[in-house]
Amino acid sequence: MRHLILIPIFLASVIGLEANLPELKINTGEFKDGIFPEHETLCLNLSLFNRSSEKLNANISWEITTDENEPVTSGKETQTLGTGETITRSLKHRAKDPGFYRVKISCTTNKGTSTQSMQVGYAPEKILPELTSRGDFKKFWDNTRRELDRVPPSFKLKHQAKLSKERLDVYEVTMLSLGSVRVSGWYESPKSPGPHPAVLRLPGYGQNMKPIARFNDMAVFSFNVRGHGNSQEDIAGEPQDYWIRGLDNKDIYYYRGAYMDCIRAMDFLLSRKEVDPEKIAVIGGSQGGGFSLATAAMDKRVSLCAPAIPFLTNWEKYFRTTSWPEMNGWIAAKDHRTWDTVLQTLSYFDTMNMASWIHCPVFMGVGLQDSICPPPTNFAVYNRVTGSKQYQVYPQANHSLGPQHHNLVFDWIRTNFNLQ
Repeated sequence: MRHLILIPIFLASVIGLEANLPELKINTGEFKDGIFPEHETLCLNLSLFNRSSEKLNANISWEITTDENEPVTSGKETQTLGTGETITRSLKHRAKDPGFYRVKISCTTNKGTSTQSMQVGYAPEKILPELTSRGDFKKFWDNTRRELDRVPPSFKLKHQAKLSKERLDVYEVTMLSLGSVRVSGWYESPKSPGPHPAVLRLPGYGQNMKPIARFNDMAVFSFNVRGHGNSQEDIAGEPQDYWIRGLDNKDIYYYRGAYMDCIRAMDFLLSRKEVDPEKIAVIGGSQGGGFSLATAAMDKRVSLCAPAIPFLTNWEKYFRTTSWPEMNGWIAAKDHRTWDTVLQTLSYFDTMNMASWIHCPVFMGVGLQDSICPPPTNFAVYNRVTGSKQYQVYPQANHSLGPQHHNLVFDWIRTNFNLQ
């Protein structure tokens, strides 16, 4: 297992850029990705620069909490800063438990207040929450797979002349999934002789997947699960309340069908003679990251898995570190609904509980400041994967890793598939 640190990024952001306010910066020293290894002390380097034309008396305060806002340590001091003077401090804390910690630093003068907050990680590869799967977890998914297998896929391809390129054919593909629901996607196939490696791209929450016209030596299937993009003939996309649809009952819960849609997309790729069955990667971000993990767990035909900021994992931690009024309102709407009943249903769709089924190489992207799919939930599933795995942390990123990470993912896929 390797921890990739490929892109050092300085952690610095300032709130309050008025000319008279002190400039406050913070960084994590030699651990530029914001991840401190086990047994290392959390060390945050603070610098405060007086940009004003007068001497300032500065009240500096800081606090460190867990990612669930439990107090860990705090402190304060007063300093005098001359014009153009910079002072530096190192804030140190010996963390006891693996996890993620929130740091907030403020500087108040008679000119106002500068504040910076950030999240750092400590020994995240040691995060290993207890599994929440029920006794019939595997049976539930085995039965669901058999139910999908009884639905004839009825693959249909429609050539898209206007989207096709000199060396690439593009097709709109439609098929039948669980419950005979019609789902669709966009298939890009190289015109050169195969077999070619293939990439299955899976959608984020409400995302409309479309062709990418990027490769002439790999097939790419940009697939929309039910209720997304061009897969709304049988399942509406609005309102985008997928995660509460059918949540009272695991047998009709939205993600039961959506997970099987992804397996059906794999069936399509394996039906194509131009696709190399030994070289199929699944990728996606957020919800798509969760889909990619679930697909790799339940389908041994997946060769590589690259989830980014994955959703659909470690629900108990998720709801302790995020706030979603939509879910609160859904539970409050019916007397029989409680957090216990909700978490019981969600446990069947928690990729953490199926991560041990993943044996292909995994490359995960993490946004260290992500409050939508928090890093501890990412690592809860990652740490349960039993095969080869790597991760890349972006210390300033929230719920988007940007083109830099997407390029890294495709480079990783091409390297593993021996493409130049």
